[in-house]
Amino acid sequence: MKFNATSLPKKCSGTNSMDFNLSEDHQLLSNTLNRFLGDNYDIEKRNEAGFTAPYHLQDMWNGLAELGVIGALVSEEKGGFGGSAEDISVVFEELGRSLCVEPMLGTLLALRVLSDHGQDERVEQIISGESRAALAVYEPNMSCDLSAMEATAVEQDGVWRLNGRKSAIYGAPGSDFVVVAAKTESGTGLFFLENPVLICAAMVDGGGVADLVMENTAAECLALDAETSLTSALDLGRIALCAEAVGAMSALQDLTVDYLKQRKQFGTTLSSFQALQHRAVNMQIEIEQCRSIVISAVGQFGQPGGERNVSMAKNLIGRAGRLMSEESIQLHGGIGMTWEYPGAHFAKRLVMIDHQLGDQNDHAMRLIATGAKQLVD
Repeated sequence: MKFNATSLPKKCSGTNSMDFNLSEDHQLLSNTLNRFLGDNYDIEKRNEAGFTAPYHLQDMWNGLAELGVIGALVSEEKGGFGGSAEDISVVFEELGRSLCVEPMLGTLLALRVLSDHGQDERVEQIISGESRAALAVYEPNMSCDLSAMEATAVEQDGVWRLNGRKSAIYGAPGSDFVVVAAKTESGTGLFFLENPVLICAAMVDGGGVADLVMENTAAECLALDAETSLTSALDLGRIALCAEAVGAMSALQDLTVDYLKQRKQFGTTLSSFQALQHRAVNMQIEIEQCRSIVISAVGQFGQPGGERNVSMAKNLIGRAGRLMSEESIQLHGGIGMTWEYPGAHFAKRLVMIDHQLGDQNDHAMRLIATGAKQLVD
């Protein structure tokens, strides 16, 4: 089954209200992905895959490709089945609800820059599941500010040579190629590396990540100045992470409430204690705030000033994710930190999401910088 997702719902004619319900296509995509993951992806299978190379399950990846989920990350005119910010938020919310470690984030980032630069054949191979790719942007001394990038690309005798180090390349282990961002005389360029030599590891919450060391490494040039495309792809990745966090928070809230209804103390269930009810309600309020700010970021993506909404979402969700994790563990007690209990893995994932593609402090600084730029302009 392939999906042809529609755009974000518009304001209703003659009113000031906006319909934030999912469209029929998006609801179908959400339900189908939820059933597929629910039937094929339990916590034991996830944990076994997430910490052992290549840090994902090939049969699951093939299944996602067959469903058309990977194609939902790219627009129809570029060979995909959707590609809007809402399409991506729907997919990643379901991935977060299932705590999925498949390398969708790295694939999303690579697909967006490749599709922006006419790499239609490579995009088609990724969408079909025939090959995988990742995007190498970040470096040990770099956060959200691309101007701090130190990796360089120089053309020598008709061959482009890359030098520098890339870190935190999400989804890179087992990838067939990596798209590398590096400084050129014209700006921030993009370069194609096939079968790169990577330093691979599992993240603390599961899933693959890699470093790449480049010493006069030959590469194919895709673009000499791709900063606009790169920034757009990274912001879409941040929206994806925020949507994933909302899905993970919702699942963790359900686990916590179910536990409070079952666990007894002094002969009565924990859910009967008013103080614990208040804490559970506060968790739900945090989820709704996060969901609202993701909707805002989705709606403003690609619009003037949309990057501020993305950074506001990433900052809020970074703080809320840590709070949700702490509250869940405290309400569960000791079991909330055990390897065997799913709640502990949701808590770790929510904390890790804050650190991916810039943490809450990085995005607070980005908000300050963009605000100052708007004042100057």
